[in-house]
Amino acid sequence: MSEEASEPAAVAEATVTGEPVPVVQSVAAARGPLALEAIGLTKDFRLGRGQTLHAVKDVSLSLYKGGVVALVGESGSGKSTVARMLAGQERPTSGSVIFGGKPVDLKSRSAFRTYKSEVQYVFQDPFSSLNPVHNVGYHLARPVRLHQGRSVDLDREVMALLEQVRLTPAAQFEPKYPHELSGGQRQRVSFARALAAQPSVLLADEPVSMLDVSIRLEMLNLLDDLRKRLSLALLYITHDIASARYFADEVLVMYAGQVVERGPAEDITQQPAHPYTQLLIASAPDPDNLGSVLRSGNVTAGAARIGRAASGPAPVGCPFATRCPFVDDKCRAENPALQRLTTDRAAACWHLDRAAPALASGAIA
Repeated sequence: MSEEASEPAAVAEATVTGEPVPVVQSVAAARGPLALEAIGLTKDFRLGRGQTLHAVKDVSLSLYKGGVVALVGESGSGKSTVARMLAGQERPTSGSVIFGGKPVDLKSRSAFRTYKSEVQYVFQDPFSSLNPVHNVGYHLARPVRLHQGRSVDLDREVMALLEQVRLTPAAQFEPKYPHELSGGQRQRVSFARALAAQPSVLLADEPVSMLDVSIRLEMLNLLDDLRKRLSLALLYITHDIASARYFADEVLVMYAGQVVERGPAEDITQQPAHPYTQLLIASAPDPDNLGSVLRSGNVTAGAARIGRAASGPAPVGCPFATRCPFVDDKCRAENPALQRLTTDRAAACWHLDRAAPALASGAIA
């Protein structure tokens, strides 16, 4: 984790108010000006026969220049759908995306083209996102020409982009085709292609999950370096809470389409409040052995009993009710809203006094 990200966040008296928390103050606020904001994003998909999939429910977040926000959760939790709405690839059912102080207008082609230059998406699979019939030079020259105009020196810009993502000597990689590159090299090309638009916001959707374990840290370090040097606002999507702890300033934990916990990355991984967050930490393959916090008492032993009692979230009430060791009738009947724990922390659980007694009582170490 960077020196910036390790700075302690301001902590208010910890009380559970029971009141909804629409947007918790972002710990990335001190990193730079606001770059992109999502307010109450909701996305429903109609499945036919009167059925609806509620993919994302009332998600709000703020991305600041130079800051990193991580969306963490298992597959199907709605993380990528949030990113696609931020990128303009999906229209929200409700809610809004704010850029430059104004809602993003997806209907205006010129306004949306300007927005796409500022907000770029890095896909999970670098091989399928690159056209196998074109070489690296083509993949980079095309967005440079599209976003920077025809007057730019294409060869110089392509070489500079390759050097920026540490594919050197650049002249050696420019004529190569995707199948001639390793997974890590292909992902670097994906990073370079996104940077060709000279964006202010980067949406990285599981950018290291398909790479060899030995180079994941190297790629995260590259992203961190690009974020610092270019003052990028970065949304990092992952199922691995250990890498979020290493990389992000703020973590939003998603389950069944909604945010169940949010706050500073270090605080959440050291003292998780929601039972689902505790489950993620207990199963994290972290070199520092994050799972040991279960034995130290920082995470309730109830997390060890969480299982997959059902194939999906509860149809009503708390979506985590089918897997939670603290479930009762209230959990099955009512879905809890985010409750403020500190100035910049919140969790959605009816039983925070049992799941995270130290936080709920205000006894924060």
